[in-house]
Amino acid sequence: QVQLVESGGGLVQAGGSLRLSCAASGSTFSLNAMGWYRQAPGKQRELVAVIMRGGNTNYADSVKGRFTISRDNAKNTVYLQMNSLKPEDTAVYYCNLDGSLWNPRTGWGGRSEYWGQGTQVTVSS
Repeated sequence: QVQLVESGGGLVQAGGSLRLSCAASGSTFSLNAMGWYRQAPGKQRELVAVIMRGGNTNYADSVKGRFTISRDNAKNTVYLQMNSLKPEDTAVYYCNLDGSLWNPRTGWGGRSEYWGQGTQVTVSS
């Protein structure tokens, strides 16, 4: 299994910045993608940003130009730099990993998704 630990959330004023980190650990894995989702109270969880195995990135329209997703492969960590934050960015942000795990007995497993516990981001007006 893979464990994802998010950090970097907090309270920030509108226009400010936060940098979220998600560190993956546990089983050896080959990732297809890592990304960030968010969910505000009473609303559906939505994709914020993803970075694919090859390095391509995709962003929700609402965050394009403000958020940047990146990764440090050596640290098995994905980051979300959030600039020009708006109150509507307030949500719990979840790290997601899409990949395959190495099983020493059976080899590479099938593709699975893993989730972190979430980190709260609150943007005040």
